[in-house]
Order: sequence, then C-alpha cells, then structure tokens
Amino acid sequence: MKQILSLVMLLAVLTAAAAPREETITSPNGDIRLVVTIGDRLQYSVYWGDELVLQDNALALQVGNERFGDKPQLKGRKRSRIDEVIKPVVPLKYAMVPNRANQLSLTFKGGVGVDFRAYDNGIAYRFNINKGKKKVDVVDEGIELNFPQPFMAHISMTGTYAMSCEKPYTHISTADLGQDDGMTYLPVLFESPHGTKVLFSESDVRDYPHIFLRPNGKNGFSSVFPKAPEAWIPSGDRGWEITKERECIAANVDGRRSLPWRFAVIGDDATIAANQMEVVLGGKCELRDVSWIKPGKVNWDWWNHWTVWGVDFESGINNDTYKYIIDVAAQFGVEYILLDEGWNKSVTDPFTTRDEIDVQELVDYGRQRGVGVWLWLSWLTVEQHMDLIPYYAKMGVKGLKIDFMDHSNQWMVNYYERVVRECAKHKLMVDFHGAFKPSGLEQRLPNLLSYEGVLGLEQGAGCEPKNSIWLPFIRNAMGAMDFTPGAMQNAQPEDNRGTGSLPMGGGTRAYQMALYVCFESGLQMLADSPTRYLREPECSEFIASAPTTWDDTRILAAKAGEYYVVAKRKGDQWFIGAITGERKQPLDLTISLDFLTKPGHLTYFQDGRNAHRIAVDYKKGEQTVTPQTQLHLHLVRNGGWCAIIK
Repeated sequence: MKQILSLVMLLAVLTAAAAPREETITSPNGDIRLVVTIGDRLQYSVYWGDELVLQDNALALQVGNERFGDKPQLKGRKRSRIDEVIKPVVPLKYAMVPNRANQLSLTFKGGVGVDFRAYDNGIAYRFNINKGKKKVDVVDEGIELNFPQPFMAHISMTGTYAMSCEKPYTHISTADLGQDDGMTYLPVLFESPHGTKVLFSESDVRDYPHIFLRPNGKNGFSSVFPKAPEAWIPSGDRGWEITKERECIAANVDGRRSLPWRFAVIGDDATIAANQMEVVLGGKCELRDVSWIKPGKVNWDWWNHWTVWGVDFESGINNDTYKYIIDVAAQFGVEYILLDEGWNKSVTDPFTTRDEIDVQELVDYGRQRGVGVWLWLSWLTVEQHMDLIPYYAKMGVKGLKIDFMDHSNQWMVNYYERVVRECAKHKLMVDFHGAFKPSGLEQRLPNLLSYEGVLGLEQGAGCEPKNSIWLPFIRNAMGAMDFTPGAMQNAQPEDNRGTGSLPMGGGTRAYQMALYVCFESGLQMLADSPTRYLREPECSEFIASAPTTWDDTRILAAKAGEYYVVAKRKGDQWFIGAITGERKQPLDLTISLDFLTKPGHLTYFQDGRNAHRIAVDYKKGEQTVTPQTQLHLHLVRNGGWCAIIK
C-alpha cells in the first residue's frame, strides 16, 4: 500500500512539473489581459475584455548556436508598474503622453529574458539578452501572430525586402493567405469578426533590422528578417548592390542589450488612431539642446515641376523661381522651402550646383523673409560625402531631405541613426524619403522630423482616397508621415489626369485641406504651385495656419477604411478635420463640440453641391459655436470637411 501511495505521489509531482506554468498581467484599467504560458514553448495570449484576440503566440530566439524557446527554464520573475508622463519634443498628437503599464519581467536559463507590458490600449514585449561583453550573432527572432478565428488583414504585400514601403493596402481574410503569398512590412492592422482592431508594429529599433511578416498558412503570421549586409558597392547615383551578406544572420549585436519592442494596440477604431505606443516605447530624447528644432510647413517644388506663371522670368530650377517660392511662403507664413532633386549638377556631387542656383544667396534671401531652406540629397551621396553636413549647416541651411534608402536591414537602420546623429551635431533637421516607418529614432533624436514610407500624393493618380483613408489607422498611427498633401487642382479618381507641370490631387478640395488636420508630420509639405496658392487665398490661408504639432487630440468619429473625424488643439485654437474615401452614398455625421471650454468663432470648409463630380467645388461658412453645439457634416465620396475655431 505504501508503495502504491509513493508511486501516486511521484506521478503527481512529475505531472505538476510537466504542466505549463501561466503568468497573467492586466492593464491598469483591467480591459487588457495578457497570459504568458511557460511549457514546451514560451507563448502568450491576449484578451480584450472577454474576447480572445491573439492566441498562443510563440516566442523564440537563436543567438549563435543557442536556441531559446524550446522547453524554456524559468529562473526568476519580477512584477513592476510603469507610471510616467512623456513630453515629446515634436508632439504630433499630445503635448503630454502618459506611459502607464503593468510589467512582468521573466528571466530564463541561458542568458535570455523577456519583458511583457499590459497597457490600457494594448500589449508590448521585448527580449533581453545577457551573453557577455562580446558581439553575438542573432540568427533569428521568432515572432508569431496567431488568431483564434479568421480575422481581416489590412496589409501591404511585397515580394522583396528592397522597397520604399509605398504599397497600397490589401484587405484579405487571414484564412485565405498561404505561405507562398509574399510578405508584409509593418505596421499591419487586423480586424476580428466582432470589429475589434489589432495594430501590430515595433519600436526602439536600433542596431537591428525591421520585421517582415509572412503568412504561415494556418490563419497567422511568422516573422522573417532581411539578412545583415557584410559588403556592398554603389549602384548608379542613389542605389547599392549588396555583394555579401552574413549567411543566415539577421544582426550582429552587443552581447548585453534589449532587443526592440514588439507591440499590439487593441481596441476600437478610435483607440487605434489615438494611440501613442511608438512614442512611449521609442526611447528618451538624447539631445540636451532642442531649441533649434523647429517643425513646420514647406513649399515643395518637385510635385508641381517648379511651375509658376504670371511672372516676368522663366520658371524652373533657378534662383528667380526659388525667390518667388520664398516670397509666397513668407506671404502665407510658411516656415520653409525645399530645393528638391535638380539643384546640383550631379546627384553624386553635393557641392557643385547648377549654374542657375546659388544656395547661399537663397539662404540669405529666405532669412530676410523668415523662410528657411531645405535641400534634397540621395542617401548614397550623403554616405559618400558626410562633410556636406557641416558645409551646408554653416551656410545656414535648416534641414536635409534624404531619399531612396529603400531597405530596412541592420546596416541601413544604423545608417539612419549615423546621419541623424551627425546632423544633430550641426543643428540640421532631417526628413527621410524612400524610407521605412517610424520606429523610435525620432524620439531619441527629434531633429528627425518625418519619414515617407507611404503611398502619398507624389504618386499622382495612383494615390487614391480609398487607400489613404486607412492611413490614420495604420501608417500614420505609427508616427510622422510625409504624405505631401495640398493639391489645389482637385479631381475625383476617374478624372485624375494631371501632368507633371499641372498636377491633380485625388479627392475634393475640402478633403485635401482636411488632410492638414487629419495627417501628422513634423514637416508638412504644401505640394502645389505657389501660383495656385496665390489664386486660392482663403484655402491657402487655412492650410498655412494649420500647425504641425499639437497640444491635444480628440477622435470625434472613426471607422477604419470609411471615415475619420478628429479635433486637435494648439494653444487656445481648435482645428477639425474630416475625410472619407470612395463610397456609393454621401456621408452624414453629427459631432459634438463638448470638448470646448468656452464659445468660439468657427470658420469651416465643406464639399460643394457638385463636389462628388467636380472635386474643386467647395463652400466656406462661419458660425458661433459653444460646448453645446452639434455640427452636422456632409461629405461626398472622397470628400472632406475642415474648420478652425478661434
């Protein structure tokens, strides 16, 4: 009998030892529950209320020949609370951003740990490695996204790591995606059958590649990474050819460090659009003096092909044209102009300008009128001539637009940081085009004002509101986005046939104006010809008055892929922007102004009676408003509505 009891006790002990262990953390408000399972694998699942939204997502990490994730052995755990307020140097939504979460830190045998956080609007986690002082090879970081049932995926599909992150969104069920259907870059948005949204991305990416996700053919996704380049040669005047990669290695990194944060924002449409997860996880500002960092708007030359008319000089890439652009910028209070590609004789030579351009003269002319000058350069030229940074900073240039990186491997991630850091030494601001998404660098080095990485207005007729209406919920939810709005020749998609010199912009006039409130960028372009802005003064004055940084943001109405209405405050002024995409019927919404603290005077712009067909048609109106006012908005297809309250 004693032998039987001993055997039963032994079996009980062995069964208990083999049973998976669960650790649970909840968000401060209790809405989010993250369950970590430590068994044969390390997995996590996430609940929003009673709804399971992420199920059994396994984590793995291979450093050198050591693989973590199979039968992980827990050494210790620690629970803590994050409670602070972050004040971004370039506040795109809020002057003060709360960072409040409950954290679970696990350490395992083999020098690996994982931090998990539960926020009121989502979850985040990151690996920590402790492999000694020497460099180590991260062969792979295993990341899974598994759903309890088919979700809709709103993703940008690509077949290559080498691209500018400007693909249109594909909308497809996760059940219909197979392993051979390509991959997607981040951020990605998923939607449950109940309408719950999950936005997945990453932040605090440093000395490490960006993630791509590949469908696993089982209603989910797995991570893949571009390999770490070991050698490369220039290709043309703005590209490169990687001649040698570190075989099967994503990154070579310090042996003691934290890897990037991976996060999921979870909730309704407004929660996704209002989130600041990339900000709170991005890292602390590393610059002592930020007084010289001045976000603002830019009169842009490239989209309208340097086209001005009604003048007594020949327009083009010359000082006369740029002085005219400076004069118009000064008239409307626009802070900067940009000299895009063409100002130097050769893209590869940043010091020799074409005969018709004198940068110093333009800088001096602009300084007298309160308008700064930015210069366009290819990334390859900057890499090969880093001395151009102090050269143009000494001349008085305010910033550099750097273009065509088109990669997100470890080398290129480090290139971004090297350049922004060097520019910070000489008080130059930066705007990256041909770029990947924001992932924390602009929080640590806030002289980086914006990134492209979006299918924006420069794509002409290829930029349609039916795709752009997703941006507040996906790409722009990740941070600054240089979309380059501002078309004054407006067209419905079927009529968008603008030429290079006389371009058209998709959507109505009120839609293009509302983008300056709805879209966020520390550097916001005015894409159209200065002549057109002069001929449309009341619209131009509204655009020019819209700030690029904000003290407060209120999402008034939102449905991803259908409409977005937002109010933003700067000082004691509120701006409201509303946009919609392609639709069969007009959109009618009623919004409350209960966020006001006192009466004010509202000036608004709305779609005209015929804007559904003739997109330039708009109507301007004014009225007195109070916190009790209910506004009725009427938007046509691809339409908009915008206002300022003083």
